[in-house]
Amino acid sequence: MTIIRQESFFSIQELYDMAPTQKYAAIIAGIDLDMIYHAVMKQSRFGAPESVNHPATITAYLIRFVERIPTIKDLVRRLKNDIAFRMDCGFRVDDPVPSEATFSRLTTKLSDTDILEQAQASVIRQATDEGFISDGTVAIDATHVEARDQAPTEKATKPKPAPKKRGRKSKDERDQWLKAEAEKAANLPLYEKPIAAQLDAPLGDLRDDVPQDPKWGIKKNSEGKNVFWYGYKAHLAVGAASQYILQSLFSGGQLNDGKAAIPLLKGLEERLSLPNLRYQTMDAGYDYTPIYTQVHQMGQQSVIAYNRRNEPEPDGFNQHFAPTCVREHAYRYDSFDTQYETLKYTQPKECKDCPLVNEGVCQKVWKIKITKDLRRYTTPARGSKAWKTIFKRRTSVERVNAYLKEYFQLNNVRYRTGQRAKVHFDTVALIYNASKLAADRINAQLNAQNIA
Repeated sequence: MTIIRQESFFSIQELYDMAPTQKYAAIIAGIDLDMIYHAVMKQSRFGAPESVNHPATITAYLIRFVERIPTIKDLVRRLKNDIAFRMDCGFRVDDPVPSEATFSRLTTKLSDTDILEQAQASVIRQATDEGFISDGTVAIDATHVEARDQAPTEKATKPKPAPKKRGRKSKDERDQWLKAEAEKAANLPLYEKPIAAQLDAPLGDLRDDVPQDPKWGIKKNSEGKNVFWYGYKAHLAVGAASQYILQSLFSGGQLNDGKAAIPLLKGLEERLSLPNLRYQTMDAGYDYTPIYTQVHQMGQQSVIAYNRRNEPEPDGFNQHFAPTCVREHAYRYDSFDTQYETLKYTQPKECKDCPLVNEGVCQKVWKIKITKDLRRYTTPARGSKAWKTIFKRRTSVERVNAYLKEYFQLNNVRYRTGQRAKVHFDTVALIYNASKLAADRINAQLNAQNIA
C-alpha cells in the first residue's frame, strides 16, 4: 500500500503551545530589536546613568502581547514574581525590574517615532524574501476598537449662526460667497475633503494627517441596525493567501472606511514588492470611484461589492451591468483583453432557440472598455463565477481582525490619546506578523524534514 505523506501545517496556536523559551526566541527572531533599541535608548552620554536593561525591557514589552498580559501593572508584577519569565525576557539575575514609569516612558518614545512601522516592514521583507508571501489578492477592511475611557458627556456649545439675509443674492454677493466657500473647502484637513483629493497626495502626508484621537463611530450590525461606539478603527490590508498584515492604518472611530483605502493601496505600491499582486478586494463600504481609479493606476483590478445608492438599473443591462438581449437575457462574460482593457460578452444560452436569432436584432458579441466606468465594469466582470471566487477571498481580512482581537489584545487599548493608542496597535500588528513568520519558518523546517 502506498503511503501518502501529508504536508505539515504548524499553526500560530501550536507556536503558542511551545515552551516559553523556544516560543519567545522564535517570535523575537523575526523582529529587529537593534533598530528599536537605538530609537529609544539614551542619545547622550551626559546626565544620570541608566541602570535599565533596555533590550530586555523592550522584549518584555513585546512579550506582554504574546502572553496576553492585560496591563503594564500586571507585566511588572509578573516580572517580579516569576524569575523564569524574567530570564526568558533577557534580564540578568542582578538586573532591576523596570517600573511602570519606565514602560510608560518607553511607550512615549515609541509614539514619537515610526520605528514600529519600520520593524513591521522588516518582518514583511523577511517573509517575502523567504517565499512566504506571494499573494495575488489583497483584502482590505476595517474593524472597530473601543476606547477604555468613557466618551465625553458634555456638549460643546456652538455659536449661533448669523441670521441669513432673505431674498436672492446679488451677482457680487454670490461671487463673493462662492469664493469664500472655495477657500473654506481648500483649507479643510485632508481627511475631511472628498476621497478624490487623496489621489494626488503623497503617501507621507496621507499617513501623517490621519485623525487618531478617539471619536464616536457608527456601523451596521447583522440585523441592519446602527450601532455606535466610542474609540478607534484599525484598517488592514491583508494577503488573502498568506494572511500577513501587509499594510495597516490606525484612526479615530469617525473616519469613513473608504478614506483609508487609498493610503493602504499607496503603501502597498510604494513600500512593498509584490509582483504577483493582481486583485484588490473590498466590501461595499469602499465602493467609491477614486478607489477604483487608484487601483487602476497601480495596474491592478478591483473586486469591490457594488453599493447601488438608490441608482436605477441602466436600460439594456442587468443588475451586474452585463448587456441584455431584446428578451432581457443577460450576455455571458467571456474574457478580458488586457491590451485594450475590454470586457467581452457573448450571446446568452437562451438565444439559441430564440426566433429572433436570425433577424439581426441582437448582436452576437458585446465589447465594453472598463475605462468607460471603472466602478461598473471590472475584471473579472461583476456577477461572473470568477468575480465571486475572488470576492470570497475577502474573508481573510475578517479572519485576521478576529485573531487580533481574540489572541493579540487589539480590543484592550488602555491609553487616553490616539498617539499612544497607535503604539498599542502597531505593536499588535508587529507581534502578529512576527508570530506568523515564526510559524511559517517552523512549518517549512518540518516539511523539509519530511521530504528528507
